[in-house]
Amino acid sequence: MSRIGLKQLEIPQGVEIKIDGGHVTVKGPKGELSRQFSEDMTIKIEDNILTVERPSDSKQHKALHGTTRSLIGNMVEGVHKGYEKALEIQGVGYRAQKQGQKLVVNAGYSHPVEIEPEDGIEIEVPANTRVVVKGIDKEKVGAIAANIRAIRPPEPYKGKGIRYEGEYVRRKEGKTAK
Repeated sequence: MSRIGLKQLEIPQGVEIKIDGGHVTVKGPKGELSRQFSEDMTIKIEDNILTVERPSDSKQHKALHGTTRSLIGNMVEGVHKGYEKALEIQGVGYRAQKQGQKLVVNAGYSHPVEIEPEDGIEIEVPANTRVVVKGIDKEKVGAIAANIRAIRPPEPYKGKGIRYEGEYVRRKEGKTAK
């Protein structure tokens, strides 16, 4: 039984949802998102509450039920509030800066690494050791943040690298000389 699929989704004020078969379009104050879902799932809106129903209790339909409800919920929250992920850069000489739309990261390589954000994604650099990725699509925001982190993941000995804000990095003890 999908607990998430059974949850009803309350549509906030200012958010408009259009359902055309399996194609769902969500429009809100921050922008518009659309996505194609399985035709098997029944998506209904009654009294400003969205529900997702499945046709049978087969394993595939149970999996699609929760996933569909979760993705629509993420779309609604994205166009209503938006998403953001913050990253910290730690290490001597490691820093980030914006050049136009591009993010340029110096992370100890012989060359700076440049990242071009996708459409609908905004990258801010409030400090040269902090990067904030913002957007309405949760999937894209997470993917861009993961790509930035992958430039130099945190290492366990000195803790240098790029990490998510608040991420705990387990530290290891180095070799001890006798």
